[in-house]
Amino acid sequence: MDAQLTAFVGVAAAMVALPGADFTVVVRNALASRAAGVATALGVAGGLLVHTALAVAGLAAVLVAVPVLFRTVQLLGGAYVLYLGISALYAARRRIGPGPEAGPGEEGGARAARGTGRALRQGFLTNALNPKAPVLFLSLLPQFVPAGAAPLPRTLLLAAIVVVLALIWFPAVALLVDRLGRWLRRPRTARAIEGGSGAALTALGLVLVTGPLLH
Repeated sequence: MDAQLTAFVGVAAAMVALPGADFTVVVRNALASRAAGVATALGVAGGLLVHTALAVAGLAAVLVAVPVLFRTVQLLGGAYVLYLGISALYAARRRIGPGPEAGPGEEGGARAARGTGRALRQGFLTNALNPKAPVLFLSLLPQFVPAGAAPLPRTLLLAAIVVVLALIWFPAVALLVDRLGRWLRRPRTARAIEGGSGAALTALGLVLVTGPLLH
């Protein structure tokens, strides 16, 4: 691995691990169940895959260059994160104990499947609607393409590294939360985490909805 690629791995790892809406949603859903947490993590990685594909295709450049399109994505992303935050605050207010367990038999299995699908969708949309991601990828990826190198293969490699790092980091977070679940799912602790994640997501959503353009 060349020095430039090694440096990119470090930068990308820090970027992926930086706490934000993705991290908060993964932690919150992992409190419900291990399956929901892992599904959310996979959804986040799927959202990153969308952003990296757009960056490779050059479409992200169009998004960033057209303020109206960028602002539309910003508003959609902010509104969705705000919705997740308000939902979490409402759930924290109602919470009096651990989340309800799935019932026995087919009904419990169907409920668990619906919850996993919803968690996957939440992870995907939280990341895919993040308006900062196109700017980040467009500014970051070209910095690690060596002069004289074919840009497409190198950019594909860099994009793949980001997705692989997300596939490692976010499921690990979900599994760690589940591992600590006995303590984290205590009614008082779970309510505090739910409320804290709701407040963080609400604040992030308000910043995206009311903030100025990010470029």
